[in-house]
Amino acid sequence: MVAPDVQKRMTVLQATFIGVGSMVGAGIFALLGAAGAVAGSAVWLSFLIAGAIAGLQGYSFAKLGARYPTGGGLLEYLSRGFGQGHIAGIGAWLFFTAGSIVVAMIAASFGGYASSVVAGGDEFWAKVLGVLLVLAMTALNAVGSTAVARVQSVLVTIVLCILTVFAVVTIANWNPALLAPSGYPGVREIIASVALTFFAFLGFGVITFTAKDLPNPSRQLPRAIYLALAIATTVYVAVSLGVFGTLTANQVVEYGATAIAEAAKPTLGQAGYVLMVITALLSTTGAVNAGLYPSIGMTRQLASIGQFPPVFGRSGGRFPVGLLVMAGLAIILVSAFDLTSIASIGSAVALLVFSTVTVGHFRLFRETGANIVVLVIALVATLGTLIVFCTTTLVNEPATALALLAVVALSIIADFGWKSAAARKQT
Repeated sequence: MVAPDVQKRMTVLQATFIGVGSMVGAGIFALLGAAGAVAGSAVWLSFLIAGAIAGLQGYSFAKLGARYPTGGGLLEYLSRGFGQGHIAGIGAWLFFTAGSIVVAMIAASFGGYASSVVAGGDEFWAKVLGVLLVLAMTALNAVGSTAVARVQSVLVTIVLCILTVFAVVTIANWNPALLAPSGYPGVREIIASVALTFFAFLGFGVITFTAKDLPNPSRQLPRAIYLALAIATTVYVAVSLGVFGTLTANQVVEYGATAIAEAAKPTLGQAGYVLMVITALLSTTGAVNAGLYPSIGMTRQLASIGQFPPVFGRSGGRFPVGLLVMAGLAIILVSAFDLTSIASIGSAVALLVFSTVTVGHFRLFRETGANIVVLVIALVATLGTLIVFCTTTLVNEPATALALLAVVALSIIADFGWKSAAARKQT
């Protein structure tokens, strides 16, 4: 009989790349225009602040992950902090549902880029290509975590290399006057933009689900979290300096999702534009792959402790039920809905879950060895970001606000409904 640890073949770097791939997805392409509309050419500073806040939250996750390394990831931390009651259950359904939405939005972004290359931007083909990506990444995840980690490492390495070349070339040829502090907006605007740029860091939470595949998660998980955040922050700051040092803030806002590609043109020409489109396709592929990855370990762990129905702990052939459900929801969303109107829902849900995890950590800090002062600062920073997000972004996106309320309501119904049904079976 083979010892369980022999099956754990994921390295720290591979776990890191799952987090980096989840973060450096469509976010960096879509965010620059939106953030530039608020923070102007100070977007690089906004990314730096968002990275610091993510680092504080990462400290909380790293301490919890070292103490409680399971496939349940951050949802296991909720159960540890609040018990296996409704808070942990609602948080789990909330995270799972929002994860499906985020996977769908990234797949839709891939479809849009791919359709522009092969089908002239046709909307029908954009949906078809988005669905095909979800199916392909579902099959990859069904093969196993080793295959996921290897493919993710290749994708992320290529994306990081291209973005590094882009940053070096654009910064070497930038116009420093475009980044002069005299052109920055007020502190209030820069802080408000952090609620947008923080979205680009939300994927680091996925790393907590790699604990089941790491040989020594107590030591390796914290390293993977910190390394992923350091890489993502460096890339975001360097890319934003390159873009806003090449284009004016108004041009970045006008170009939107293609701003990076447009910024590559002055020094790399049309080839640079094409290269950045390819980068967008690779990064969205990696983000969908990483987005689906937690569904297996997460749902199996939750089913084993009674938070999810037992069916989520089973498989249909090689395909775990949790993976099939998340992929199925994502495919329905890609096929039937315009996801651009609820693009920020992932931010709201993640900030809500992250804040709740840190509150639960207050009950556990003696067991984890965490510094209570750092946890307080992390909670204040994350809650502050959530409040700013709600008072700025959600106010201007009523569809997102309604979708968020709907997801919360469905999560509450799912948790109470399942647990009531389970209680009736026991009586």
